[in-house]
Amino acid sequence: MLQKANPALHPATLIYAPATPILTGRAELDVSARAAWQVVGDFAGFAQFITGLERTEMTGSGVRSLRKKLFADGSIVVEQLNTHDDDAMVMTWSLIYTTFDIGNLWASMRAEPRGENACTVTWDIAGEPWAGGTGSQPEFEAFVTGFLDMAMTNLRNLFNTR
Repeated sequence: MLQKANPALHPATLIYAPATPILTGRAELDVSARAAWQVVGDFAGFAQFITGLERTEMTGSGVRSLRKKLFADGSIVVEQLNTHDDDAMVMTWSLIYTTFDIGNLWASMRAEPRGENACTVTWDIAGEPWAGGTGSQPEFEAFVTGFLDMAMTNLRNLFNTR
């Protein structure tokens, strides 16, 4: 039998877009935006350019799918795909679970053409640490910036020939 919910209950979630600075990594690539998007727009394929990422396990496909990233050091990250637009070459996702010191994280990836055989790939991340509150934000941002630098360097090495 259905019963009315307790009026003191309010819908809640641990997943939200952090109200923190958006940190950005960019890579100017010597390849068409569409060719770059085939790599960076593949939600399951980040092991192609993320150092230490051993494999990715997917649950579902398309928007709302989950990816479980398993790293060589035993770390785990589970994320949900929020949006994916192949025509605009942009996608967004949110953190569900991780063993890293990350409380919440929202990210976007996009590939923008700069002529026929050149593009800019941009990865934006807004996040916050799990522990330490706002006092730990600078250390967290340094971690994210280093991660973005690694990923963008790997993309340049993957695509640029000069």
